[in-house]
Amino acid sequence: MPKKAGKKKVASKKTTKRKRRTKRLYFGPETDKAIAEYQSIEDDDTDARAKIYHSTIQPSFSKLVENLIFIHGFAKNHHSYEALKGDCVSFLYENLQKFDASRGTKAFSYFNVVAKNWLIIQSKKKTKNRLRNCSMSNLSKMKSTDKLAIERSNIAPSPDEYVISGENRLILVEMFEKLKKKISSPNEILCLNAIITLFDKIEELDYLNKRAIFVYLREISGLTPKQLSVSMSNIRKHYKDIKKTNVEYYSLFFIDEGEK
Repeated sequence: MPKKAGKKKVASKKTTKRKRRTKRLYFGPETDKAIAEYQSIEDDDTDARAKIYHSTIQPSFSKLVENLIFIHGFAKNHHSYEALKGDCVSFLYENLQKFDASRGTKAFSYFNVVAKNWLIIQSKKKTKNRLRNCSMSNLSKMKSTDKLAIERSNIAPSPDEYVISGENRLILVEMFEKLKKKISSPNEILCLNAIITLFDKIEELDYLNKRAIFVYLREISGLTPKQLSVSMSNIRKHYKDIKKTNVEYYSLFFIDEGEK
């Protein structure tokens, strides 16, 4: 009699539960502990501080700054990403002692804000400097006023230096004479005479800005602020008419060629 085929025993698979790997934070409790330890070490023990900083704190700072730069796009305004990152990490290092854990603030939150604010300030500085500079390769795109300033000097003179130069004084005197013929109102005459007096004594004035000029004109003319404002507005209209019909004044007041 043939033996009956027995049932095959199926090997039971052992189910083993795998432990989930805990993701190590680049700026976690270990960094907090290292910062506290760093701050507790005496200032003269530089070796101990350097060891803690380079082993734990510096890598956390480096990763923090790196994330901020790429998340917010700070690198686009700078020529060197590495230089920007290095400077920011150095700034955080300089502010290590300022962090106070007793206030209840986490070290990550504190240094994240410090680094972000520093990067924002540096980005604004770069943008401001870029707008101030003008590339000589784009001469075709320059305004005529910019070309004129470059032709006359390597550095454009300040407005007050330009106005009070000897040559321009003569042109201004001619302009005042033309304005005298245009105006007839007593207040306008007083206002214009005050302006002429102010230009004659400009070198004797110690403090000069927009508000100071208005005060000087008011004292010289004897007009009230309202009378002075109205008179100046009317004189300004005559000035614009003279400027349009007299080409020689364009070089003095930096008018674009497109306005001629």
